[in-house]
Amino acid sequence: MLDLERVNAELERSGKKDKLKSIADSADGRAIAEMVDRSAVEKAAKSGDAAALQGIITQVLGTDEGKRLAERLKKAME
Repeated sequence: MLDLERVNAELERSGKKDKLKSIADSADGRAIAEMVDRSAVEKAAKSGDAAALQGIITQVLGTDEGKRLAERLKKAME
């Protein structure tokens, strides 16, 4: 959990936390949240199943919403 706390603190320091929240709250972000099986993500993350997580990401990036979201995230993190 410390790693997530550290990431959160760094995002706040860099001023990127609000940008990322805005992207997550966008129409594309909400669409992705609805299409992704949260329990599958949680299960894969807890078990360290990188292949399952990669499959979920590939599925998301295969959608128009996912592509737009990825581009917005890339720009926000520059």
